[in-house]
Amino acid sequence: MRKPMIAGNWKMNKNRDEALQFIYNVNQEVPGKEFVDTVIASQDPVLRDLVKRQGDNLRIAAQNMHEKTEGAFTGETSAELLENLGVAYVIIGHSERRAYYNESDASVNKKLHQAFRYGLTPILCVGESLETREAGETDMFVKGQIKEALKGLGSEQVKELVIAYEPIWAIGTGKTASADQANETIGVIRESVSALYDASVSDMTRILYGGSVKPANIDELIAKEDIDGALVGGASLDPKSFLTLVEAAAPKK
Repeated sequence: MRKPMIAGNWKMNKNRDEALQFIYNVNQEVPGKEFVDTVIASQDPVLRDLVKRQGDNLRIAAQNMHEKTEGAFTGETSAELLENLGVAYVIIGHSERRAYYNESDASVNKKLHQAFRYGLTPILCVGESLETREAGETDMFVKGQIKEALKGLGSEQVKELVIAYEPIWAIGTGKTASADQANETIGVIRESVSALYDASVSDMTRILYGGSVKPANIDELIAKEDIDGALVGGASLDPKSFLTLVEAAAPKK
């Protein structure tokens, strides 16, 4: 039984005061970590502030990191620093990083190795464009992303990482893949992991859906057998909305 996860990706939103107020608002309301993993990914400058104030049932993620340990990489953040700050998770390969900052499958793979080197749990993002889906090439595309991203990783590492399927055409557009569409492609991702490793590995690997997830559609998504939670953008900015999502993912008593 895979533990569900709701990960909120704030992207470039919230100043320090707003971020801290959000944490204060949700800390005591988040379901127990034995039921669901609850994660917030913020901008780098407030990571330490949030880690210091996270409750027992909340963990903090970075939105990106560099593949190298140190060096002349102005504006970048190292995995070593994130680990030192107490950050637990890091998002790697988000579609916006791939689109705006030319991140490749090769660099994503290097970042995954680096994250594990420093004890960070990666949230690996994969997903297709509208053109790819309309051409009927979604399955082949995401299989290729998975194969390249996981190169050189051991089975125990793959069991620990989190994969987020985020169709690019459904991110920030208000469009959402239907629950059946999302579950179908996530099933393909799970089959890809099984083919690269074995069924015992894919059975333990958590795969989230990301793409205009909100309180109105979370129940239908989370009910699907292969969907283990959600990577959430806009709906994670409001404490009430975010808690609704987390509570929906927690097993019902």
